[in-house]
Amino acid sequence: MALKYAVLATLLDGEASGYDLAKRFDISVSNVWHALPQQIYAELGALEKLGLVTGKVVVQESRPNKRLYSLNDSGRAALVEWVAGESRPSAVKDEALVRCFAADLVDPSKLMPGFEVRREHARNKLNHYLEVQRSFLKGRTEEEYVRSARRVGPYLALKRGLIFEQENLAWIDWVLEILRQRAEAGAGARPSAS
Repeated sequence: MALKYAVLATLLDGEASGYDLAKRFDISVSNVWHALPQQIYAELGALEKLGLVTGKVVVQESRPNKRLYSLNDSGRAALVEWVAGESRPSAVKDEALVRCFAADLVDPSKLMPGFEVRREHARNKLNHYLEVQRSFLKGRTEEEYVRSARRVGPYLALKRGLIFEQENLAWIDWVLEILRQRAEAGAGARPSAS
């Protein structure tokens, strides 16, 4: 998927400056597509050149002028066509899995600190997603929200992020337990034929 579709989808929530869009992107789309603010700014310029978004300058007295972007009819049509298409299967590219694959080369205790840091990152992301979920639900049940919300798409993507981080935490805890057991047994740091 190209970044352009993530940017176009984020503009469904209304007009935004590059800065505002980067913030909005971080809150709503970051669990499914990562992009740096500079990439988003560059993409907005490219989308404007392609005629998929409309930009306008807003004059500000006490700050530099800013440019606001909005999704135009051409951009909406391109997004509709893309959304209605087929999604390719996702591919996992995770260096932690490669480290696991080669874990037997080192003492298991050497892998544990990296996985503990990863667990902390996953826990922080999960807590962030739970906070975003609370802001979506505003006291409603999930069932009430998905039945009555004006836009359900952002919640569907958020839910995947929540489930992913919950699964990620469970996997990391399992890996850490296996590494602890193997460290206590003195396993690892030796090539094995099995």
